[in-house]
Amino acid sequence: MRIFEALESQVRGYIRSFPTIFATSKGAILTDEYGKNYIDFFAGAGTLNYGHNNDRISKAMIEYIQSDGIIHGLDMATTAKRNFLEKFSSTILEPRNMDYKIQFTGPTGTNAVESALKLARTVKGRSNVVSFTNGYHGLSMGALAVTGNTFYRDEAHISRSNVSFMPFENYFGDSVDSLACLRKMIEDTSSGLDLPAAVIVETIQAEGGINVASAEWLKGLSDLCREFDILLIIDDIQVGNGRTGSFFSFEFADIKPDIITLSKAIGGGLPMAVVLMRPDLDQWKPGEHTGTFRGNNLAFVACTEALSYWDNNALSESIQYKGNLMYEGLDVIRTTWPELEATIRGRGMIWGLDIPERGMAREITQKCFEKGLVMELAGAEKQVLKLLPPLVIEEELLKEGLAIIAESVKEVLKEREIA
Repeated sequence: MRIFEALESQVRGYIRSFPTIFATSKGAILTDEYGKNYIDFFAGAGTLNYGHNNDRISKAMIEYIQSDGIIHGLDMATTAKRNFLEKFSSTILEPRNMDYKIQFTGPTGTNAVESALKLARTVKGRSNVVSFTNGYHGLSMGALAVTGNTFYRDEAHISRSNVSFMPFENYFGDSVDSLACLRKMIEDTSSGLDLPAAVIVETIQAEGGINVASAEWLKGLSDLCREFDILLIIDDIQVGNGRTGSFFSFEFADIKPDIITLSKAIGGGLPMAVVLMRPDLDQWKPGEHTGTFRGNNLAFVACTEALSYWDNNALSESIQYKGNLMYEGLDVIRTTWPELEATIRGRGMIWGLDIPERGMAREITQKCFEKGLVMELAGAEKQVLKLLPPLVIEEELLKEGLAIIAESVKEVLKEREIA
């Protein structure tokens, strides 16, 4: 690890949690250069929904490269882009009766968020945007302004203007109606809340601690936005692309967002980000918002192949089945060790085990890593074990990973008792 310590910036993060040198990967398994296997409950922070080195995706990319296909094309027309647009329209948009224009932004999620915010403000002619407590939308300037975590929001590198934070569902518990708070703030001309151009929200706050919005809350938020002529932006970067069981995470709520941001798994493992917008909102002037790598043709190829998983309901049904296994595994932990005072939150194949005692969740993930499981933390205090395996993980591997978590919890509790 010396070369990384000597040459790589101190900003490196995950390498500190997973201190080994990974060499190969396949499906839901990472293998380090010493030959040790690790079950992956991290999946590139949700990028690898279809697993590491997916055979179908790899084959499509190899064939494209060997045919001298266009790799970099800015926003020029290419066969790879055409094939992606046709596949995305026929497989994702048309069956859901969704009418959206597609904007290709820079390659990461924060680029999509920046584009969405800029577009919303341009269209509405208003600068304020409402975001929610514990929200995470990226770390470039505009996206960072709508991100809640203090760790990222240092005064030295953020403009806090033109963003108003409101409470997410259940932020104050069941007794407080957070949408009623938002309505009151909008209606009261002395509240200090300028009428926003847009509201940006995650249906499940992944980095924020696996905080799950209900269908009723999302419907209420959508209705509120329409009533006051506010654009609703759904950030589906981490929990879209099938993570919750349906392709879009908001489908269960039967809402139609004005703007949707997608990245991470949309590229089939490669950098890619898009903004979906209602056609009437597509008011960009040509070249008004650009990016050198907005045309990642190899990602178009990978995504086009990945979208074939959505030609039928098999993957969706598998996600629901495996998601139930994940919940059941966590529930066994919660009930076996009530002293954890743990709570479980999630949907589909994103689940969190919230352990309130400071530092315990980190000790458990470290123990998991020693035993061959890669898993990250979430939440404001990093108190949530965040389970995010590839959607295509084999059932036995999934169960093995859950068993490692249980064994790690048992050992950490025993060590704490002895200490």
